[in-house]
Amino acid sequence: MTAPSMDPRAFPAPPRVLSPRDIHLQWFASPEEEGRTEEPSEYKLRKAREEGRVAKSQDLVAAVGLLLTAVTLAVLAPWMLATLREMIVRFLRLSTESDIVTDGALAAGLFFRYLLRLLLPLASVGVLAALFGNILQVGFLFSLKPITPDFKKVLPRLGQYFQRVFSLEGLYNLGKSMLKILIIGTVAWILVNGELDRLRNLFLAPFWTSLRLVAGMILKLILAVAVTLLALSIPDYMFQRRQFLERMKMTKQEVKEERKMHEGDPQVKGRLRERMRDLLTRNMAVNVPKADVVITNPTHYAVALEWDRESMAAPMVTAKGMDEAALRIRRIAEDARVPVVENRPLARALYAETEIGQVIPEKYYQAIAAVLAHVYALSDKGRRYARAAGAEDLP
Repeated sequence: MTAPSMDPRAFPAPPRVLSPRDIHLQWFASPEEEGRTEEPSEYKLRKAREEGRVAKSQDLVAAVGLLLTAVTLAVLAPWMLATLREMIVRFLRLSTESDIVTDGALAAGLFFRYLLRLLLPLASVGVLAALFGNILQVGFLFSLKPITPDFKKVLPRLGQYFQRVFSLEGLYNLGKSMLKILIIGTVAWILVNGELDRLRNLFLAPFWTSLRLVAGMILKLILAVAVTLLALSIPDYMFQRRQFLERMKMTKQEVKEERKMHEGDPQVKGRLRERMRDLLTRNMAVNVPKADVVITNPTHYAVALEWDRESMAAPMVTAKGMDEAALRIRRIAEDARVPVVENRPLARALYAETEIGQVIPEKYYQAIAAVLAHVYALSDKGRRYARAAGAEDLP
C-alpha cells in the first residue's frame, strides 16, 4: 500500500525572521525630519519663538533651581532649625495649656504662620531660580501658546509615538536618564558610606545632634546632586538646541512658499517689472526732451533732470536708466538738443539714490547748481536763470 502524496502548499510557510538587513534606519527617524533639508529661516524661527517653541533644556532649569534652593537651605538652615524647634515647643505648650476643641482656630493659625515662615524663602528662591534658568537660555519670553488646550494632541498616535521613542532623541533621553540615576546613586553611596560609623552611633547621641548630622548629610547630598545635574545639563542644552534646529528645518516647498509670501510671486513680480519698463520707455520719449540736462557716466548710467524755479523746490529726476536704457536716454536727448554732461560720480550717485519723479537730495544741490550754471550759460534758458543758479546753491 503506497502512502498518499502530500502537496507542500497545503502547509503554511514558517514565519520569516527579520535580519539586520531588513531594519531600515528610517524607522528611527523623527517624523518631523522627513523631507526637511533646508536651514530654517529667520521668519520661521521668530514665529516659533512667538509661539513659545524655543531651544531649551529642562534639566538646566531643574539643576539651577535645585542648586540655588540648596544654597538657600544651607544658608538658612540654622534659622530654620531654630524656628522648627520654637514651633515644636510652642505646640507642646499649647497642647497642655489650651483646649484643642475651643482653641482649634488658634492652633491652625499658628501652624500656617510657621509653615509660611519656613517655606516662603525656599519657595521664593525656587520660583526666581526657575525664571533665571529659563531667561538664561531663551531670554525674556512670555507666551500662552504652549499651555493653550489643543485637542489634536489628545488623540492617540501610536505610530508616531513609537517612532519618536526609538528616534535619536528618544534614545538620547533614555541614556541620559540612566546616566543621571547612575551618577546620583554613586554620589549618594559615597556620601553615606563615609558617614556609616557616625550613623551607627546615632542611637547613643542626643536628638538634636542626630538631627543635625542627618540634615547635614542630606544637604551635602542635595548640593552634590545639584552640581552634578548642572554639569550634565550643559551638554544637554547643546543637544536640545541642535535637535530644535533640526526640527525647524524646512522643505524646499516651504522655502518657496515663504519666499512668495515675503517677496511676492516671482511671475507676478516679473510681469510688474515688465510693465514698469514699458511705462518708463513710453514716458522716456516724453520726459527727456523736457529736461534741462542729462548727466551721464558716460555710457553705463544716464539721469535726466528738469528744473523750473517757479514750480519746483529743486531739480527733479524725470528719467534715468542703466546700460541700454542709458543709451536710449542719450539718443533722445541728442535728438531733442538737450545738453548731455559727463559726470561719472554724480551720475552713479543720482541713479542709486533717487527715483523718477523725486527731487535731488540736498547734498547734491551745489554740484547740480554748477552743472546747470554751465548749461544755462550756453542756452537761451540760461539768460533767465543764470543769475539765480550761478554762484548760489539750489534751490
